[in-house]
Amino acid sequence: MPRNAWTRRTFLRTAAAWGFAPAIVPASALGRSLQAAASERITVGLIGAGRQLFYKNWPQFARMPDVQVVAVCDVDAWRLQQVHGAIEKHYAAQAAAGTHGGCRAYRDYREVLGRKDIDAVMISTPDHWHTPMAIEAAQAGKDVSLEKPITRTIVEGQQLCAAMRAARRVFRVDSEFRSEKNFHRMAELVRNGRIGQIQSIRVGVPAGDNVDCPPTPDMPVPEELDYDLWQGPAPRESYTVQRVHPPKEFGRPGWMRVLHYCDGMITNWGAHLCDIAQWCHGTERSGPVEITGEGVWPTPGRLWDVLKTFRVTYRFANGTTQEYETSKPYVRIEGTEGWISGEYPGKLDAEPKSILTSEIKDSEVRFPLKSDKQDFIDAVKTRGRTLQDEEVGHRTTSLCHLGHIAIRMGQPLKWEPQQERFLDNDEANTYLDKPMTAPAS
Repeated sequence: MPRNAWTRRTFLRTAAAWGFAPAIVPASALGRSLQAAASERITVGLIGAGRQLFYKNWPQFARMPDVQVVAVCDVDAWRLQQVHGAIEKHYAAQAAAGTHGGCRAYRDYREVLGRKDIDAVMISTPDHWHTPMAIEAAQAGKDVSLEKPITRTIVEGQQLCAAMRAARRVFRVDSEFRSEKNFHRMAELVRNGRIGQIQSIRVGVPAGDNVDCPPTPDMPVPEELDYDLWQGPAPRESYTVQRVHPPKEFGRPGWMRVLHYCDGMITNWGAHLCDIAQWCHGTERSGPVEITGEGVWPTPGRLWDVLKTFRVTYRFANGTTQEYETSKPYVRIEGTEGWISGEYPGKLDAEPKSILTSEIKDSEVRFPLKSDKQDFIDAVKTRGRTLQDEEVGHRTTSLCHLGHIAIRMGQPLKWEPQQERFLDNDEANTYLDKPMTAPAS
């Protein structure tokens, strides 16, 4: 299929039809001295070699003795070279011979998925690629760790859940916030009734960059970038550096502010903090029944067109309300017997203060405290569920999408969380399967 014919629906409809050419690396190339026992070592392919992978995701896998990274992929040759070199250097330093050649570099992610010797993939691409790649990975027999936010639309989330279940794959949202000690402690205290019955929730996320980016002139595509493959299922646009990422560095990318590829902070940090709220509230596999919202959009016609600031109110069937806004990264939950507030990074407060020293008994609700990567790898080994599986990730990201849609519609919306449809609002339902667009005026 010609790349210029790729669309989001085409990717989700035809993912199973791709042909894969396996590229097997012999076991001798993996450096047996680096491996755990064969029954314990998980082989991982890394897809997307941007700043999140370079600074966060790869270093975590590097510290895990039961993981071997055997492939890395990116459409930017310079970034691919940097990450591949770091991986080879790391493993070479541990090998008796001082050399290593067990990690292969690829420009096309389909070559990674075609390898039969890879157990799992870590997907760290721009957001518009998340769901299509994850579905293809599941259909190729790979377990999936997927950067948040995991979807661009609510229908994408439904399709992702169906694909993971059909292929019986392990899935983990790549968010570290459930591994933060303050939020972990907060969830156990709230779920065990230490603040009484929940009455209201407040969630805040950073506003991010509020700078308007005017339309920028078309530029030559850098020779190291396969721009056509980078765009993938997104609409075709001429290249300009503020649309993609800074060349030959790992700086903050422009795509994070462009609605073709990302929804901005409402889903970016929302996938962290709204997840903690859902976890504490026990609604991580459900959703609200009413949503209202307002926000500030950039000047029409700007290249960077994600929301600058926003405020959303949700009401749940049990009467609990949740306010979600741009401010600082925190979750505050008020109950009939007190309140508790967690703020990133590391802060936890409550009233009465005795809540903070309350002991959680073994007979009460307990959650494992481990890194997101370890949670994923452990589930790959046991074939169990992760702490933030596809349904949990879908519901959290949906909560963010619902707020986004309410802001775009400019009116209160009623939601049916079991059927996952708006009630009596056909126009709002059109946003279930299409990425957000900014108002024309």
